[in-house]
Amino acid sequence: MIRTVDSPTHVSAPVLAAYSYCETVTGQQARNFAYGIRLLPAPKRRAMSALYAFSRRVDDIGDGVLADDMKAARLEDTRALLARVQDGAVDEDDTDPVAVALAHAAQAFPIPLGGLDELIDGVLMDVRGETYETWDDLKVYCRCVAGAIGRLSLGVFGTEPGARGAERAPEYADTLGLALQLTNILRDIREDAENGRTYLPVDDLAKFGCAAGFHGPTPPEGSDFAGLVHFEVRRARALFAEGYRLLPMLDRRSGACVAAMAGIYRRLLDRIERDPEAVLRGRVSLPGREKAYVAVRGLSGLDTRRHTSRRTVRRRV
Repeated sequence: MIRTVDSPTHVSAPVLAAYSYCETVTGQQARNFAYGIRLLPAPKRRAMSALYAFSRRVDDIGDGVLADDMKAARLEDTRALLARVQDGAVDEDDTDPVAVALAHAAQAFPIPLGGLDELIDGVLMDVRGETYETWDDLKVYCRCVAGAIGRLSLGVFGTEPGARGAERAPEYADTLGLALQLTNILRDIREDAENGRTYLPVDDLAKFGCAAGFHGPTPPEGSDFAGLVHFEVRRARALFAEGYRLLPMLDRRSGACVAAMAGIYRRLLDRIERDPEAVLRGRVSLPGREKAYVAVRGLSGLDTRRHTSRRTVRRRV
């Protein structure tokens, strides 16, 4: 069982200011993430915002315009900052609000901060322009940039006392992160290609005649692009199904947060499945009202109850 540590009732003004900065970053830049964390109580919401703000900093370095050697140097500087947080060497009056907030969150909750080291490793893979021959290869990358975030988040959420199978909660959180990342990869095929990046496994691209890559609003000539997308969608759905085993292990509001974030991505996956070539024409997204509906549905516990009932039926069968 993974327990959260009760946050102190008093949070100093400098720390609250640092959290406020992280929440502003999250609200402005997290298109989907913010819908989920709004459902959390304040201490968990602040901790999740600190995690997001640090992760965003790492991602922004990788996606920025600096030369690759400068990106690598900046990422190592960020790793050194993380080490200061891990060593308890960040004071409340530190000039970096993200470090202050993350340090406080790590004191309030059992967050496995090594996951942020993994995130930095994953972004360094981007900087080096790595490609992935097989799904097993791609999973290594996905676990760094998304599975680790799932495990970090679980440190904030905790698991309910007596939750059955809670020892596997980190595994399910990791798998749910993979599902979200594979959905991201499908959604961003065109954008990534324009930035010189290819994430889908080389084996899969070759199997469906897409080895030439994606350089316009139409699939490569003679390819089975729809077949490729549907193949990856099935893989993502299997990951979602496995990762959703986490939901019954969480308290109501943490479960609502996870259900909302995962639900938004599952609906994105539905849209991509219905019109595979849409990802070549532009970014597939959900309107705000649909995201809000998914968040309300998560808070109602519908997804958690549905998954719990399915597990019960399987055991009886």
